[in-house]
Amino acid sequence: MTIKAALAGAGAFGIKHLDGIKNIDGVEVVSLISRDLGKTKEVADQYNIKHVTTDLAESLALKEVDAVILCTPTQMHAAQTKACLEAGKHVQVEIPLCDVLKDGEEVLALQKKTGKVAMVGHTRRFNPSHQYVHKKIAAGEFNIQQMDVQTYFFRRTNMNALGQPRSWTDHLLWHHAAHTVDLFAYQAGSPIAKANAVQGPIHKDLGIAMDMSIQLKAENGAICTLSLSFNNDGPLGTFFRYIGDTATYIARYDDLVQTHSKGPETPVDVSQVDVSMNGIELQDREFFAAIREGREPNSSVAQVLPCYRVLQQMERQLQSAG
Repeated sequence: MTIKAALAGAGAFGIKHLDGIKNIDGVEVVSLISRDLGKTKEVADQYNIKHVTTDLAESLALKEVDAVILCTPTQMHAAQTKACLEAGKHVQVEIPLCDVLKDGEEVLALQKKTGKVAMVGHTRRFNPSHQYVHKKIAAGEFNIQQMDVQTYFFRRTNMNALGQPRSWTDHLLWHHAAHTVDLFAYQAGSPIAKANAVQGPIHKDLGIAMDMSIQLKAENGAICTLSLSFNNDGPLGTFFRYIGDTATYIARYDDLVQTHSKGPETPVDVSQVDVSMNGIELQDREFFAAIREGREPNSSVAQVLPCYRVLQQMERQLQSAG
C-alpha cells in the first residue's frame, strides 16, 4: 500500500522533507499546502505534486490523504496537529510541538483518543552521529557525564535558512533549545530533574532574546550546558560535546569525532549506522514505518512532551527574572 501524504509549509524545511521522501519507497506526496500559492505551485511542479492549496483544511478533506507533515510556523503547530488528528490523519509536526505547554498536552490527549501516529520532528534522535552515541549507551559501553552544546546562528533579521523573509519569528527557547533538552534526556536515559535559564537583552525589532544560557541536570546525575545565540557571526549550527565515562565525542550534525587528551581528533565512521546519512529522511522513514506497523514512533508526542514541560518551567523562570 502506498502511503499518500500532504505536506504543509513549502519553505526551507518543507523542501528538506520532500527531498527525503523521494528516497522512501511506498510514499507519495499528493498535496502541498503553503501561504503563497504561486511559490507553492513552483515547488509542487518540481516534485510532481498534483494538488496545491493555501488551506490545510482543503487537504485534510481529501480522502486519499493518509498522513500529514507540518513544516509551518511555530505558532500554528499545535492547532494544526489537532486538526490533522481530528480529520483522522496521521501527523508529523516539525519542532516545536507547541510554545504553550497546555496546547501540547491537548495534542497528546487527542492522539490517545484517535490512536493515530503523532510524531514530532526532534531530528537529533535520528542523526547518525547521535544514533552512534545512543547505541553505545544502549550497549552499556558509554555513559554521559556531561554534554556541552552550542547552538549558534547569525540571525539579526527575520530571515529563513534560504535567506528569504519569514512570516513568523523564531525562538531560542521553544525551538532551538527544545532539540537539546529532548536529546539530553534521551541520551542520558534519565528525566531532567533541574533546569536553569538566563537570557540576554530583548531585540528591539524581533521582540525575542538573542542570547541564552541553559543548565540541565538529569535524575541520574548527568549534566548539560547549552549556549544559544542569534548573534554569532560564524561558524553556524549546533555542536555537541559528549563527555562520558569511557570516551569524549563531538557531533557536528552528521559528522562525529572522538577527541583525545594527546593527539588529534579521530573521525568516527557513522555511514553504516542507518540506511541514510540524512537525519530528516531517517525521521520521515520512522514516521511512515510506524504508520505501516501500527506502532508508536520514536519521537512520538508522548515521548517528547516532558521536554516541553521543562521548557515551560524555564520560560516561567525567565519571566519571573524580568
